[in-house]
Amino acid sequence: MELTKENKKHIDGLSYEQLLSHWRFALSGDPWFQGETGDYWGRVMNIKKKDIGQVEAVNVSKDIGWK
Repeated sequence: MELTKENKKHIDGLSYEQLLSHWRFALSGDPWFQGETGDYWGRVMNIKKKDIGQVEAVNVSKDIGWK
């Protein structure tokens, strides 16, 4: 998916938990993870993960769980 200003704004506004949850539970082929937008999603998620720290990132992952 092309990285538009709207897509970038949406991704930037999500918390690490929201980013990870969508990443984990999205269906295969989800357009949010395709092309430039997918690359940006991954970069932002990694930045936010570093910002909250490893311990909190693990806690978020545990809280989200698996469906």
